[in-house]
Amino acid sequence: MFNIDHPLKLPFLREVAIVMMTCILFCLSCTVKRTATPTPLVRLNKIEPPILKKHAEKMDVAAEFKKVFEASHLTFTYPEQIDSFYKRNEFQPVLVSRFMPDNQLRTLEDYLGNANVHGIDPEVFSVSRIKKLLDNYNDKDSRRKEWEVYQDAMELELVIADAMIKYSNALQFGITDPARVYINYSSPTLRPDSMSIIQVFEVRNIKTYLDSIQPKDKQYLALQKALKSEKESDSIYRTLMVNLERLRWKNKPTADKYVLVNIPEFMLSVIDSGKVVLRMKVCVGEKEVNKETPQLSSMIYSVQVNPVWNIPQSIASNEIITYAKRNRYYFANNDINVYRNGKLVGDPKAIDWQSEETGSYSFKQQPGEQNPLGRIKFLFNNESSVYLHDTPTQSPFKQSIRAVSHGCVRVEQPLNLAYALFGKGPKFDQIKKAMANGYPRAKYIGLPLQVPVCITYYTAWADKKGVVHFYKDIYGLDDVLYKQVSFPFSQLY
Repeated sequence: MFNIDHPLKLPFLREVAIVMMTCILFCLSCTVKRTATPTPLVRLNKIEPPILKKHAEKMDVAAEFKKVFEASHLTFTYPEQIDSFYKRNEFQPVLVSRFMPDNQLRTLEDYLGNANVHGIDPEVFSVSRIKKLLDNYNDKDSRRKEWEVYQDAMELELVIADAMIKYSNALQFGITDPARVYINYSSPTLRPDSMSIIQVFEVRNIKTYLDSIQPKDKQYLALQKALKSEKESDSIYRTLMVNLERLRWKNKPTADKYVLVNIPEFMLSVIDSGKVVLRMKVCVGEKEVNKETPQLSSMIYSVQVNPVWNIPQSIASNEIITYAKRNRYYFANNDINVYRNGKLVGDPKAIDWQSEETGSYSFKQQPGEQNPLGRIKFLFNNESSVYLHDTPTQSPFKQSIRAVSHGCVRVEQPLNLAYALFGKGPKFDQIKKAMANGYPRAKYIGLPLQVPVCITYYTAWADKKGVVHFYKDIYGLDDVLYKQVSFPFSQLY
């Protein structure tokens, strides 16, 4: 029998305690319902330490684990989902007992510690805390009591659960919700749900799972490669960091054919089956309140040839009426119809705009050479009432910075865009003819198949050779996003 007064008893008991706690956690995680039979003790050199056996027989794992859980509850990023999982499992540890025997938790620590390859601070995932708990758990020479070791194991269980959920969601959905970051954002964006959060508890091989959620998009890999090699410029590093976050957002078109507008690049691309089939310059909104082009996703459903311009109220109040005050013939000279409470005004030059209440008036500019929409506009539903359109003013396309519109996107080659959307056939022929002869009335021509349009904001983008190009942050949105992604994870939601 082991001599309890032997001088080696404490180191030996600590070593046995560590082994015993791992075994206890493993056995307890194998089933939810516990029987009255105590967990068998592992024999080390055929010795059973009586003190450990005594504690193990009296231990209420669920009660002890619940105490640690409740103490940590408010520090979780997803407390409800974690709470729900462990309640269903009657507060039994799962992850430590599953992954400790194969040393998979060190693999997890490595991946979290290298999160900066994604432009994410590793401390977002509490990597230092995980490392310390793992080191304590595996320290056989520690003078801590066996119950302190066991408490660390329970805390490690919960920190791992929270970190795995955060890392999984960060790589698959991004660490921010763009709808909360930006005011002028209306692209449908998938966010983590309960199923995506709980899936981490089903993982059996950590490396296989973490490799599977690494983004594999060519753009992402190109920016990730550039980030790894960037060591000189903090500004470039930040730009790559925020654009990697944008690429993680689940807001990308899934159709084979779609239209992509990148605001900072001032370019439009038509993508078909993964290939760029058309590229052209665009003009976007000025950097002013109510003039910036919004980030959005929608479906182009129709074009209007020789369109009518329904002048927005903001433009009417700030510009149109000002011109009318200076020149009573302004409306007639620019072929603008004036409406009061929805009824056409026969003689707008008789209106005294100096004293008239202007809120009841609306304005429509008829088709023609002076119409700022040009010969065609491409229609899609959106909250900002913007669209793609032609323009009679071509000089801005010669500028490098083309933020000149009131918010809509002016396209350099509208007829080519129409062809890319409609293809050969009678509808395109009709569009081409109507644009050429200046058809006096607006004409709607519907697309046989709606085409997604995505207006995005990337200040770093890789070409087909993988070379990353950088663009001016014209709306200051990089700074806004950087302040969010550089904060601790718990502050992001």
